Amino acid sequence: MSKILITGGAGYIGSMLCTKLLHEGHNVTVVDLLKYDKGSLNHLYFNKKFKLICDDVRNISLMKKLIRKHDIIIPLAALVGAPLCEKFKRDAVSTNLGSIKTLCRLATKRNKIIYLTTNSGYGIGEKNKYCDENSPLKPISLYGRTKCDGEELVKSKVKNFVCFRLATVFGHSYRMRSDLLVNNFVHTAIKKKKLTLFEPHFRRNFIHVRDVVNAIIFTIKNFKKIKNEVYNLGLSSANISKIMLAKKIKKQYKKLQIKIVTNRKDPDKRDYFVSNKKIEKKGFKATISLDEGISELIQIFTNDKNKVINNY
Repeated sequence: MSKILITGGAGYIGSMLCTKLLHEGHNVTVVDLLKYDKGSLNHLYFNKKFKLICDDVRNISLMKKLIRKHDIIIPLAALVGAPLCEKFKRDAVSTNLGSIKTLCRLATKRNKIIYLTTNSGYGIGEKNKYCDENSPLKPISLYGRTKCDGEELVKSKVKNFVCFRLATVFGHSYRMRSDLLVNNFVHTAIKKKKLTLFEPHFRRNFIHVRDVVNAIIFTIKNFKKIKNEVYNLGLSSANISKIMLAKKIKKQYKKLQIKIVTNRKDPDKRDYFVSNKKIEKKGFKATISLDEGISELIQIFTNDKNKVINNY
């Protein structure tokens, strides 16, 4: 079993990933400041193979010690999303990119790096064409730029790596977020019974958080077969527009009213469909449908009255 270091392991993807890795028998160390949710890892403290270090990923001497001791490193620590990065520009650059520079400098041949970035780097795609791993990266936001630059660093400096460009993630996590598009649409539908859409035909690809975790487990088991490549990671049947997503939610939540407005612009200009064929050919396919995720989220937002604390 591997010794795995996860920075930002208390976050939306990290808390689900740690849980599954421990279930698979790995040793897991997390570095996280617990800035947004102090309790997302509470269910793991009982496990002797789990360790949390409440510290900053920018602490170079700490990272130096930890990188030496671990086989696999999954750097998730980041200021996530365009609004948060615009609000704290310097922290965004030093965390999202600076910590990756440090990792690339300190990583040795025995370290395997699994780096997750965003497929928002594709910006605005061509109308009748899917973005694949060779499509030009045109990130619109500072967040997108820091993540794309991080990917470039990992590709050029690290001996053993796998990079995933993630579709927009949805579904329940121990560290819940309601700002991600599917989660946000379902949350708004339940709370307000109404969705107001602008630029409804903007296209996206989506993936359930559990499928992201499963892809990382697959990577650990098949590292040699897939290493030193970049892969899009999304659910191929979930290349859909905002209006199609809203209609899917209405199908399950009949009370929902959908209103389209033409006088507003989407600040997040992403508009693309994505091809996930490269990773599928290697043997991994996302399987959790949008309908399953929507059903899960309707139940969560109907029954759980706890306030969701987002990043900004």
